Amino acid sequence: MRQGVLISTTEHLLSALIGLGVDNLIIEIDNLEVPILDGSAKPYVNAIRSIGRKRQRRKREYMRILKPVEVIEGSKFIGVYPGDGYQIDYTIDFPTPIGRESLRVDLESGDYDSLIAPARTFGFREDEAMLRDMGLIRGASAESAIILTREGVENGPLRFDDEFVRHKVLDLIGDLALAGRRIWGRVVAERAGHAMHTAVVQRLLHDRSAWEFANRAQLAPETRAPQARALQVSAA
Repeated sequence: MRQGVLISTTEHLLSALIGLGVDNLIIEIDNLEVPILDGSAKPYVNAIRSIGRKRQRRKREYMRILKPVEVIEGSKFIGVYPGDGYQIDYTIDFPTPIGRESLRVDLESGDYDSLIAPARTFGFREDEAMLRDMGLIRGASAESAIILTREGVENGPLRFDDEFVRHKVLDLIGDLALAGRRIWGRVVAERAGHAMHTAVVQRLLHDRSAWEFANRAQLAPETRAPQARALQVSAA
């Protein structure tokens, strides 16, 4: 709402930009909402890949986390901690047929394109009428989201066995992009969502002692090689 401007559903596009290491660009939009496309970040990744990226002379600044910052709401939790790389540990727990899924990933692996970007947003058929009455999910369809019933996935197949938690990681990356810099640290989330993602960003921005700007050369004595891969730690 800066200068009276509100843009919705930015998280998939922002997630793609962080995942690809793009942090200097101009986005032009002629509506109040970023297109949902197929419900994932993959179309944005493909479009950016198709035209290429340009390396610039100025060194990229990271937001290096210096101390823990946490948001807790009952059994829901998200915390940002000092760490090496951009590590995410996310656990979700939804009603059947999703259940409990967990994923641990390091964005410095360079595997965002294949392991995170294709994961689609999802919703329950029984919630559709309520959400539409609230003015939400107006662009949602079987082509732009995974639709769930109590019996299972209505419009399968899934792209991953644990596509639901992968999409939550996708959303988290996009929401944390609102901090203005790529995170250098570790993020742990348990049953969190957009509201808690943005709440931890607000806490970070309001506590200047919790982080510092640093370029890659300042982050560690040696430059990290992109060798760690995403690791699924559990899924149900």
